[in-house]
Amino acid sequence: MSRVKSGTVTHARHKKVIKAAKGYYSRRKNVFKTATQAVDKANQYATRDRHNRKRQFRALWIQRINAAVRSHDASLTYSRFINGLTLAGIEVDRKVLADLAVNEPEAFGAIVGEAQKALAA
Repeated sequence: MSRVKSGTVTHARHKKVIKAAKGYYSRRKNVFKTATQAVDKANQYATRDRHNRKRQFRALWIQRINAAVRSHDASLTYSRFINGLTLAGIEVDRKVLADLAVNEPEAFGAIVGEAQKALAA
């Protein structure tokens, strides 16, 4: 049986890792073993932070909605507002509510009014 040399495949694999480590500092960018560790850790951070980004945006939307609700009615809180929306049967997600609160205060005020009516009833 003939001997198979794996130089081409190994070179391609090394090149892929070194390319991914481009812009890193010192030996992390050009030594394969160190670059592999750095790229692996970077991918772990990227995966974790994709989930964290969703969490942070939801928290931001909630803060914006809470601030806008309190500016329309000082006694109304975020949780009471969401409860009022549920009782009123209004199904608008937090992303859209936060966008309305920032860009369309009149429309958001109408939604707040509907939530208050549902809470009062």
